[in-house]
Amino acid sequence: MSDYVEKIATELKLENSKVRATIGLLAEGATIPFIARYRKEVTGSLDEVVIAQIRDRQAQLEELDKRRQSILDSLTERSLLTDELKAKIERALTLTELEDIYLPYRPKRKTRASAAREKGLEPLAKEVFAGSSKDPVTEAVRFVDAEKGVSSAEDALAGARDIIAEWISEDEHARKEMRKFWFARSSFASSMVKGKETEGAKFKDYFDWNENVTSIPSHRILAMLRGETEGFLKLKINPPEEEAQQMLERRFVKGRNPSWEQCRLAAQDSYKRLLAPAMETELRAELKAKADEGAIDVFVRNVRELLMAPPLGQKAVLAVDPGFRTGCKVVCLDRQGTLLHNDVIYPLFEGNNQSQASKAEQKVLELIKKFDIEAIALGNGTASRETESFLRGIDYKRAGLPSIPIVVVNESGASIYSASEIAREEFGNYDITVRGAVSIGRRLMDPLAELVKIDPKSIGVGQYQHDVDQTALQRSLDDTVISCVNAVGVELNTASKQLLSYVSGLGPQIAANIVKYREENGAFASRAQLKKVPRLGPKAFEQCAGFLRIRGAKNPLDSSAVHPERYELVERMAKDAGFSVADLVNNEANSAKIEVNKYVDKEVGLPTLKDILKELEKPGRDPRSQLEPVKFAEGIHNIDDLREGMRLPGIVTNVTAFGAFVDVGVHQDGLVHVSEMADKFIKDPSTFVKVNQQVSVVVMQVDKERKRISLSMKRK
Repeated sequence: MSDYVEKIATELKLENSKVRATIGLLAEGATIPFIARYRKEVTGSLDEVVIAQIRDRQAQLEELDKRRQSILDSLTERSLLTDELKAKIERALTLTELEDIYLPYRPKRKTRASAAREKGLEPLAKEVFAGSSKDPVTEAVRFVDAEKGVSSAEDALAGARDIIAEWISEDEHARKEMRKFWFARSSFASSMVKGKETEGAKFKDYFDWNENVTSIPSHRILAMLRGETEGFLKLKINPPEEEAQQMLERRFVKGRNPSWEQCRLAAQDSYKRLLAPAMETELRAELKAKADEGAIDVFVRNVRELLMAPPLGQKAVLAVDPGFRTGCKVVCLDRQGTLLHNDVIYPLFEGNNQSQASKAEQKVLELIKKFDIEAIALGNGTASRETESFLRGIDYKRAGLPSIPIVVVNESGASIYSASEIAREEFGNYDITVRGAVSIGRRLMDPLAELVKIDPKSIGVGQYQHDVDQTALQRSLDDTVISCVNAVGVELNTASKQLLSYVSGLGPQIAANIVKYREENGAFASRAQLKKVPRLGPKAFEQCAGFLRIRGAKNPLDSSAVHPERYELVERMAKDAGFSVADLVNNEANSAKIEVNKYVDKEVGLPTLKDILKELEKPGRDPRSQLEPVKFAEGIHNIDDLREGMRLPGIVTNVTAFGAFVDVGVHQDGLVHVSEMADKFIKDPSTFVKVNQQVSVVVMQVDKERKRISLSMKRK
């Protein structure tokens, strides 16, 4: 661990003590949110991002050492390990460097070089490779042996060149130099597969494409790789070949006699047959890894914005899943999101008459009155704009009702949820259309609580998320969801087991146990009662308690982010100030009288004390912003209604490396290319716009045939 500490601290420019403390906490089973929130004094207030970097770098170093030991064991077993070789292996700082050192000793399948060795040609190869002044043809005659398959001097020299070519390709320094050259000077070329022009039209931008590997962005790499996978594109990485061969010749051809001429031929063969394919494979993998990293970064940032979208809060909601022929599915939910009623209305049915529309209006008014509805959630799918017009056209005041907010909800992933095992478990007696409508309503009330039930890859944000390294993507997504859930906090007595499973220290099994305990014993009265839940031991309690809330608990601290381990400290603060704990909670004037410096000791420092005071002022505060429903332009319902030059309100639905997609209410998102975001150059669109951000855009171009809408945010 000490070696890791120093290395990680140096790389991340941190103090050794902070890295050591963080690694220690992680080893004890502490989660990243818990460390960042409740162990600030131990780590020096490192945030979640840095803690995750320490964790991930430690894992990489452990994998490197695991591979190092595997190589040492292999060499020892085969009696190939020398002191010098061992020292080189132990000094290797990267996996690439380690594999380069090991390459000449790696057990191989049969190669041209191994076949030549079996024919007894290695002594000839050594003599030639040393640049012997003897005539290689004359020397090769000695190795002619028909029984071994060497029928002539040229056969012998060809075998010797095969051995030399392998030596050159396995030379550690040559590979390092060649790798640097390829990574700096290569171009990534894409061409069309003959006969695939029409079928692969979506990749036509890449039918004849060439770009330097140092400048190509991640989304283009992933697009071309997908085109290759689907059989429409041929990809090739091309460095300046002549220069590459000259590099090898300068390193391995030392003179001008016939032996060196054989070495030159071997070097050329080594490059074309061995080194070039190896370098292309490495560079492809490197480019893919970097592209994956970029795409994953874009995706998780979008997911974070979606998960942290403003909630409506605990309101009774009428949720509508719009439709034409099959009608609009309508569900009524109480303030806890419980399904109370479901129905179908037909305000937009083909051939509809005024009678049907009147019936639909009357039904909506009846449901609002009967279930005390406080808001309407409308899915943004097919018939959304038409249904919105219908709902906004209802005269609620005439019916004696207050103004009802109508909020259009992004329903991406609702169909995935409605067909899932989770939905079947929750609503086994209802069909998928009802489940989908429930998801739309709950997504308005609390996007985070509902979206955790859906695979993040299915919620409609990001780019090429199905093409990237799925293990790396899942790890980043898990980190993001866990971070969001714990940043917001979870209401213990109403949370689903899916939401609870993301709370620090819990997991699917303990979350299920909490829900079962709640069902069998009623609502939790205190955080301390969690200790009675099966399998929720002291460590899990320590990790989860501060992130769970109990609204209306006898101890007001149970509804805050103050950790139970600090309750005694808060009680002491209150007593010293002449208050009860209840007098401090939600009372800025009283909590402001606490002199925090008096309570600093070996365990608790100012960072924790300041967090406690902040919580006492606004206990259990939600870090998410206020909900501001977007209102699309009237009369704009589909792509046929769009005209160039129109200025429209919209909402960002997805941010990618090349721009942002914006919903303007026509069932087809438009693209604001990064070049159309602002007058100044923007390298990263996510620094300019976020998912769910409301924007004003101008229609630049409409391609109805390809269903493409080009938008601008900088046009006047």
